[in-house]
Order: sequence, then structure tokens, then C-alpha cells
Amino acid sequence: MTEANTSQADVKTSDLRVEGLTKLYGKQEVGCIDVELTIADGEFFTIVGPSGSGKTTLMRMMAGMLRPTAGKVLLGETDITTLAPQVRPTAMVFQHLALFPHRTVGQNIAFPLKVRGVAKAERRTTAFEMLELLRLPAVFIDKPVTDCSGGERQRVAIARALAYEPQILLFDEPLSAIDYQLRKVLQRELKQIHQRTGRTFIYVTHSLEEALVMSDRIAIMNEGSVAQVGSPEDIYHRPAQRMIAEFMGAANVWEATPTPGGGLRCPEIGQDISFTGTKVEDGYFMLRPEQLAIVDPTSPTLPNSVTGTISTRYIMGSRVHYLIDVGDTVVTVEELVAAHNANEGDTVTVGWSDSSGWSLPK
Repeated sequence: MTEANTSQADVKTSDLRVEGLTKLYGKQEVGCIDVELTIADGEFFTIVGPSGSGKTTLMRMMAGMLRPTAGKVLLGETDITTLAPQVRPTAMVFQHLALFPHRTVGQNIAFPLKVRGVAKAERRTTAFEMLELLRLPAVFIDKPVTDCSGGERQRVAIARALAYEPQILLFDEPLSAIDYQLRKVLQRELKQIHQRTGRTFIYVTHSLEEALVMSDRIAIMNEGSVAQVGSPEDIYHRPAQRMIAEFMGAANVWEATPTPGGGLRCPEIGQDISFTGTKVEDGYFMLRPEQLAIVDPTSPTLPNSVTGTISTRYIMGSRVHYLIDVGDTVVTVEELVAAHNANEGDTVTVGWSDSSGWSLPK
């Protein structure tokens, strides 16, 4: 099916698939290489990775804004690889929103409908519906968009995208320029909008918190390829690589090999540990900071423990992080502020269960 004879109405609601998607810039620079993904209809799917990992390149190929060097983009059984953005059943919300500053909120929301030749009265009705959906006051319909706050403009941009009636909404780091507290509010609202509309959301972000809070599934990209796809819990607690373990938040990662007794030998902390999970012959052992706790060294209640000196203590709201010098490494522990009154310079023992942690290949 060619670009000339395909319209939005021709493409049926279904999963989005990318097969062998590759984008090369010249002979040296790789944007994406051989990406394979299936995004379910109605899913909130987030793509995250370090700067330059290829996540925005991948999204722009999904949106039709970049032509791939190789591979396909499929919606159900329909190949949409060569379709222009305006004839795909997709809409994109950009980091800088791209609202029209000389137009009102209602005119911004209704603009995609105007381009499609929808009558003025119907456009205005739809704009009111979108305001209600985004929980903006109806009086905003005639408000200059330049008089809106950052959060209000963000909602207007989403309303405009939804007015286009897309099957798939693509978000390119839309909350990165917004302050932390408002970002937390908009994260919850985006999740609620997704649940109310039932549309497919594909979201690119550099924020690990956004990825973990909002997503049904997450794809981790690194050096142009997809390193792992999974639920937030899988990605955080069961990463496939050391890079993912460390990228997705604070992590204690030690070199480890299985011992004859069924445990793990960890030279960096100077001792063997008990671990009941699957072991990798030559790899690493990972513990998230919240999986450890400061314990009473005279009556330890956990099967694993190490002793060290607190080098740094810092408060993170209701929780406190300790950096503890142990052997040849630094162990990070996270606890509730009220859990202990330990201070920098104190010698402490920290412990963890033998079911905590995750074994990683080298």
C-alpha cells in the first residue's frame, strides 16, 4: 500500500511492530541498528536509555519523521514504513510542545481538525471535549495560549494531539522542561489519561522515575540497540546487563562466581555470600540499596552481613542513603530516616536476605 492511496481510515487498530529497524547516518554514526519491538494496542510503552542511545531516532521512525535505512514499521499487517506523518494514525507531543503562540487554547486544540476540513462548530465542540478530558476549565477555550502556565500548556499540547483522534500517541520527553513538583502531577495525569482513552502511548524519556511510574513495559536502549524489554519490576529488579542495573538506579554491583557450597564469592567485599537465586558462572551480583538494612552486629537476623564505616550520609525526603566503605568497595544502603541514628564515621553492620539480589552475566 503506497503513501498516495493510504489514509488514516485504511489502517486498523492493532499492535505496532518494528522489524529490523535501522537508521545509519553516513558510514560511521549509527542511530538505530536492527531494532525488533512489538507494542500492544492500548499499552503505555516507554523507551529509555542514555543520551545518544537511539531512543529519539527510533520514535521518529515510528512517527514517520525519519525514513529508516532498513527494516519495517507495521501496524497490524499494514506496512506504514513509508507513510508520511500526516497520514499515519499517530500524533506526537514534542518536548517544546510546538504550540501556536498567536492562537487561543481552543484554536490550538482544534488546529488538526481545521487542517482536515472539519467544520468550525464541530471543531469547537471537540475542543470543549478535550478540555474536559484534560481537566482544564471550559473558559480556557478563548484564553491566549501564551497566558497559560507550563503545566497548562503541556495539557493543551496533549489535548491537541488527542483531538486528531490518533490510535497512537508518541511523546518525546514532554516533561523534561517542567519543574519537579509539576512533573510529578503530570506523570499521574498522563497515566490517568492513558487509562481513560485506551490509546497506545509510546513515551521517550531520560527520567528513570517517569519510566518506572507510568509504564506498562519499558525498553532500554544502548548504542542503538534494544538491550532489554520488560515490566518496570523486571527492569529494576532483574536487569539483563550491568549497564541496565546501574542505569536504572543506585545499585551495589560486585564481581561474583559460584562457590562449591552453593553461594557466591565476592572478592570486592572480601567474603562469600549466601544466595538462593540463579547463579551466573562468571558475572556480577546486584543488590538495590533498599534491599539492605543496618543490623545489630551482636545478634544478626539476616543470613548475609558485612561491616564497614559510613563515609557519607544524606537525606532524601523520608529516606536516608548511607555510603559505607566495605573492603575494596562502597556499599550503598537506603532506609527510612527514623530506622537508625547512624552518622558519618560510625562503624555499622549491614545485612540482607539470601533471596535478595540478582545475578548478572559479564
